Amino acid sequence: MTSASRKNTLLSRRELAALLPAAHLLPAVPERRRATSCGIPFIRIVHGDSRLRLLRIHGDEETARQAVELLVETLEAEAWIVDSNTRTVEFSGLRLDPNRMFSREGAARNLRRLNPSASPDAIDAALDRLDSCRPALLAAASPPSGGLWIAAHNNGPGYSMETEVPISRKIHRPQPEMPRDFFLFTDEKDFLIAARGPYNALLQDRPGGEDDGSLSRWCAARAVRYVNVETAHGRLDKQLEMLRWLVRSLPL
Repeated sequence: MTSASRKNTLLSRRELAALLPAAHLLPAVPERRRATSCGIPFIRIVHGDSRLRLLRIHGDEETARQAVELLVETLEAEAWIVDSNTRTVEFSGLRLDPNRMFSREGAARNLRRLNPSASPDAIDAALDRLDSCRPALLAAASPPSGGLWIAAHNNGPGYSMETEVPISRKIHRPQPEMPRDFFLFTDEKDFLIAARGPYNALLQDRPGGEDDGSLSRWCAARAVRYVNVETAHGRLDKQLEMLRWLVRSLPL
């Protein structure tokens, strides 16, 4: 073996040794637990110790669930998956969209729309319960300060990035032919990274319009780093591609 070959071999071994400790720190199998918060059943998957949080909040978005479960197996993260196969959950005897529960105003509007025969007293009681339990859910599921929250969503033909453009402050549209596949950011620095990338992206750090009770609005109001990763139903490969690009590109 030549001197140059020995040097190259030595460097390779050093590089490998540097990588091994990090690999050993990542548990071989993610830990799955069942959790209930605000009366909503979740599957919580913990894989190592990280400031990255993943979320699948709508039970009927099966592609998003698969994407989150596949992603969390490959990196250090904590994932929260609503344990349901329907879009709404039962809350205090009423139907509720769980992505409309993050403000009293948005939850009230959603409860009235989904439960038109419910009495005002029943609606108010549900809202009071939400106000009481919401802080504990957010404390448990949200990332630590400076961490990143990524929510995976799927959409149908009636929704695309064009729906969000009117209330977005900045827009990056490198794939106009695929408007249903996009990122929605609440942090401008994260958006600017995505604006150099290959995927559609929107910035809603100060969203206009009415408060719909969504998690993205809650995060924007509190400067929490949040990204909604939207793809059409059934586009698992595309959603995983976008998620992996995001995790590689953004600081964690």
